[in-house]
This record gives sequence, C-alpha cells and structure tokens, in this order.
Amino acid sequence: MADEGGGVKGMHEVQKQAEAGLKLFVSEDVIEGDVPAATAFKEEVDATIAELEKEAAALTGKDNKKLRQEKAQEKTALKNDKKYIDATKVVKGNPPSNGFFIKGGGSAKPTEEKKPAAEAEAAAAPADATVKDEKKESKKKKEENAGISREERAELEGLKTKIIEKKAALKAEGMSGGQINKHEEIVGWVSRMTELKEKETPGSTAAGNKDEKGGGSKKKNKLDSAAITQLGPKQAAFDEYTEKLRTEFKYSKKEIAADPEYQELKAELDKMMKK
Repeated sequence: MADEGGGVKGMHEVQKQAEAGLKLFVSEDVIEGDVPAATAFKEEVDATIAELEKEAAALTGKDNKKLRQEKAQEKTALKNDKKYIDATKVVKGNPPSNGFFIKGGGSAKPTEEKKPAAEAEAAAAPADATVKDEKKESKKKKEENAGISREERAELEGLKTKIIEKKAALKAEGMSGGQINKHEEIVGWVSRMTELKEKETPGSTAAGNKDEKGGGSKKKNKLDSAAITQLGPKQAAFDEYTEKLRTEFKYSKKEIAADPEYQELKAELDKMMKK
C-alpha cells in the first residue's frame, strides 16, 4: 500500500511538472516569421524604391524640384509601410511587430493599440473647430455692433477701392499729387469716407488732443468744423496712399518714408495740423 501511495504521489508530481512546463511554453508565445514570403515582398518593394531613386536623379534643375520631392515622398511612404517594416524584421530573423508574415507559433500584436488615442484626437478636432467658429462669430458680432451698419461698412470699403483706382488713373494722366487730391470726385469720396470713419470711431479723424504747455491753463488742440472739413480729406488721402504703398507695393517703412508723394502729403498734413 505504501508503494502504491508513493506511486500515486509520484504521478501527481510528474503531472504538475508537465503542466508547469506547458504553461511556460505557452507564455513564451514564440512567433515564427515566414521568411520566404517576407523576402519576396521586400525585394519587390526595394526594386520600386530603387526605380524611384533613379527617376528622382534624372529630374535635375529647379524646374523639377517639386517632382523630385514627390518621388522622395513616395519612397518614404514605402519604407514607412508597416508591411515593409515587418518584412525587413523577418528577413533579419526578428519577429514581426505589425502582424505580417507570421508562419506560426504566436499571434500578431494588435495593430490598433493606438486607436483610442486616435479616437480622442478625432473627438477633440470638432471641439477645436467649434471654439474657432465661436471666436469668428464673436468677432463678427463686434464688428456689426460698431458705430456703423453693415451697409455703411461695405460703402466705406468700396470708397477706399474707388479712391485708390481713381488716383492711379489720374496720376497716369499726368496729374500731380496735389491736383489729384483737389479733384472733385476724389474730394467727394474722401469727404464721405471721413464721415463714415468718424461715425465708426468718434474723434479718429480729428487732430490729436495734446495739452499745451505754459500759460497756466491747459487747452486742448481742437479743430473747428471748417478745419475738420479741410483736414479730413487730406488725412484720408494720406492714410489711403500710405496703405497702398504698404499693401500693393509691399514697401517697407523705410521705403514708404522715402517716397516723394508720401513726403509731400505728410508735409501738407503736418502744416495743417500746426495751424
């Protein structure tokens, strides 16, 4: 009986060892790569990459820069392809990491491990777009609630364009800057534009209010209605011309300051401001 009990006990020990060994074997989960298939795929892609490099080398000169860049992008995309990466690993004797070219011994690692992060990013995108839309809407409302209506704002922008185009046409006819500024149409448009600007931002077309030093009392340099009527068109013409130099001609500050007509307009404006 003792021997029988010892035999039974011994069989239990052997069974436990076998189960432990089986667990160890399963936990190792060794992946065997399909070398022939991986090699064939890699050689095919390598041939395509070599052809792209050959084509890119033939595209010389500045005119073909964009085409060379496109070839380089295609080459990078092929090298970064997960299947090509796995093929390269298997050929070198390493297990694939993206689930391709597995012959047996284990299962591929999930290729969508980063899916939650991608989903979070996609969910965040609409939120960002909503914030941007809200900011645009808020800015639009602020503009609409300014001192002038939407129609008046459109009129103001249209007057700016008309003045620039008309001044360019008159200058092409041989008129000087002074003659252009006195042209009946220009004067009318500038006057209306000044009214709209003043309505939009009260005080924007008047001279700067600076306290006069001396005399014991502080006096503000305010202009009467007649002076504003004369100064308004001049200020508007100066502003429009300066803006044209900056936006259309792409002048730097130094180049604008050196422009003869700019200097002439500025001198006349400064002279009126000192009166």
